[in-house]
Amino acid sequence: MNESSFEKEFIAIIDFGSQYTQLIARRIRENAVFSRIFPCQTPIDEILKKKPKGIILSGGPRSVYEENAPQCNPSLFQKGIPILGICYGMQLMAQSLGGRVIPSGKREYGKAELWVDAQDRLLEGLTDRSIVWMSHGDQVTQLGNGFKILAHTSNTSIAAIGDFGKNIFGLQFHPEVVHTQEGARIIQNFLFEICQCSKSWTMISFIRAAVQDLRNRIGEEKVICGLSGGVDSAVVAKLIHEAVGEKLTCIFVNNGLLRLGEAEKVVKTFRDHFHIHLVYADHTQTFLEALAGLSDPEIKRKRIGEKFIRVFEEEVRKLGRIKFLAQGTLYPDVIESISPLGGPSATIKSHHNVGGLPKDLSFELVEPLRDLFKDEVRNLGKELGMSEEILMRQPFPGPGLAIRVIGEVTEPRLEVLRKADAIVVEEIKKAHLYRKIWQSFAVLLPVKTVGVMGDERTYDHVIALRAVHSLDGMTADWAKLPYELLETLSNRIINEVKGVNRVVYDISSKPPSTIEWE
Repeated sequence: MNESSFEKEFIAIIDFGSQYTQLIARRIRENAVFSRIFPCQTPIDEILKKKPKGIILSGGPRSVYEENAPQCNPSLFQKGIPILGICYGMQLMAQSLGGRVIPSGKREYGKAELWVDAQDRLLEGLTDRSIVWMSHGDQVTQLGNGFKILAHTSNTSIAAIGDFGKNIFGLQFHPEVVHTQEGARIIQNFLFEICQCSKSWTMISFIRAAVQDLRNRIGEEKVICGLSGGVDSAVVAKLIHEAVGEKLTCIFVNNGLLRLGEAEKVVKTFRDHFHIHLVYADHTQTFLEALAGLSDPEIKRKRIGEKFIRVFEEEVRKLGRIKFLAQGTLYPDVIESISPLGGPSATIKSHHNVGGLPKDLSFELVEPLRDLFKDEVRNLGKELGMSEEILMRQPFPGPGLAIRVIGEVTEPRLEVLRKADAIVVEEIKKAHLYRKIWQSFAVLLPVKTVGVMGDERTYDHVIALRAVHSLDGMTADWAKLPYELLETLSNRIINEVKGVNRVVYDISSKPPSTIEWE
């Protein structure tokens, strides 16, 4: 989206490669303050010309004392603008201003107890002790003139710092991560007490800017939008339809990797409720043939992406000349797909909206949701008048059940997973937990186990259950489902889904695991 589209007041985030960088942006914007992310190579003067209200230095995977480690111009700290360094950002700040950073004797990854040593503007209102999220292998052992230690943990004697004269602060922990109990309060203190921001960025302002940008870019051309059945594609279609009306055609490709009854629901929703022009194309066999013999998840994702575009182009040719392709790419999609060659952040896995597209793509991409997180997309949908039934659906991956069938994807294996997954959704809804859980689904494992059914030996499939709590998909905790519910799920799946004799429950959080298994 064009720079002029957003509110003038913003916080600049300088990215040193943290997987949490865009999560920092999310935390700022949930306080109705806009944020922009700049690569660490961006000249400081270029950032300052845009007149940010404050600057945040992100974390990163490197060590500040390493050769060729990402740096920033030390003159930044003399400009008088409020600055908050997080993890690597704090270490860089300390080193640039006469401090010392060394490898930690004991690395800290995960939860730690923070003791507040000084109540100041940054830590104002915090309790004396609280849980924070650490992720570092280095530590600041000495501070330059002007700095004061604000907090510590049992393993980190300098966990928060401040130089009130320069209006710069640092945190060794991550306030943006939900595991940090009082992180939201710290960010609010930085935004409103230190940077003196006002609450000027809202979803209404986003819609106004997005609609105008879409109209300016698309003009009299035509745009198509691929539907997946999920929230993201539904909202992007509604937003574009709001902007350009009949210039939008939605294409729903049934790739054979959908949940039980998914195709019928999508067609009904868009034709009957939204009154958007919809083309439905069943290419189940095409995708299954393309996936035959494949088990590597990255290859599966990219093969699906490539095949989707080929099928898409085939359907588009029937419509005549189309210039634009709309996608529901979100912030988490992008951050998990960043290449080390394109910036310091490490690749986790390619996303279906980012890494799987072929180089000879013949459309210009339109990604109006690229700056938003999932809960923001739902808020956007509400402002656009969409129903909660659509908006509160749990996230579903673009590659569909192909990345929940671990190993080779075949129709019989898909059928097993569909039936098991339908039971999961049904029982989660019965327990009134569907809207309280970020995602809940079944995974078909590539192993078989021995069992006994009807006094006979069985050797059948294993289903893994996954349920997590999250705000935006960037971090997640496994859901502590009631034992009675887990028992019901296990009994129903084993008794009702032919070919399954064992059910297990995934109790991994993100990080270190991802939400999806592939």
